[in-house]
Amino acid sequence: MFLLVQLRTSQADAGEAELRSFHQWLNGDPDIRRQASVSLEPAAPVKGEMGTAFEVIKLVLESGFQVATFALSYVTWRGTRRTRPAITIERGDVSVSIDSDDPEIIAQALRELGL
Repeated sequence: MFLLVQLRTSQADAGEAELRSFHQWLNGDPDIRRQASVSLEPAAPVKGEMGTAFEVIKLVLESGFQVATFALSYVTWRGTRRTRPAITIERGDVSVSIDSDDPEIIAQALRELGL
């Protein structure tokens, strides 16, 4: 099973840099690395566009994946950012957007994805 994570920022040019920062943060978290493989993937192009320069973070989850671990990692990383980017997480055809610093709200959103 895998998740796709996209970041949104109020500064369009900062989005990719923030995404790469969060990718590095996740790869540096030993609890995340034990529970998921983390990689950067090209984002699917928007209908009518030729492609996109932005990427998404792809998490391939192990069976013991703990949503609270991801939630805590995101909240901690987000606290280090000036703009505090929101994220959109997709699993299949379902997506949730998160713009919160509350790990419980983030964990609940992930449970809505069936995790």
